Amino acid sequence: MIRISLASALLLLGTALIAISAVGLIRLPDVYHRMNSVAKAASLGVSCVLLGVLLLTPGWRTAVVVLAAVGLQLFTAPVGGYALARAAYRSGAPLAPVTRYDELGGRAGGGGDEQPRDPV
Repeated sequence: MIRISLASALLLLGTALIAISAVGLIRLPDVYHRMNSVAKAASLGVSCVLLGVLLLTPGWRTAVVVLAAVGLQLFTAPVGGYALARAAYRSGAPLAPVTRYDELGGRAGGGGDEQPRDPV
């Protein structure tokens, strides 16, 4: 009974985090805020849902699969969000009007696609 209640709470929390992520994707002002919302809330939401599934169907095989999936989710979602936000910045996506300053100031370095400088 306690296991089912805890699993239900984790599933509810996970779906709530995913729903909050979806609302943030619609309501936030620019691509950088949206990317942050989706990378954080969705990765935590999926992790909570997977842990809830683990509690509902316990077993060694389920534990290995779920823990591997949670580990990969917590590693790849923030890295993917960062890569997409960096690509948006390098392509010139505008900042929201509420942004006070741009810390990079156009200095986002590239991955080897800059023109070589003349040694003067």
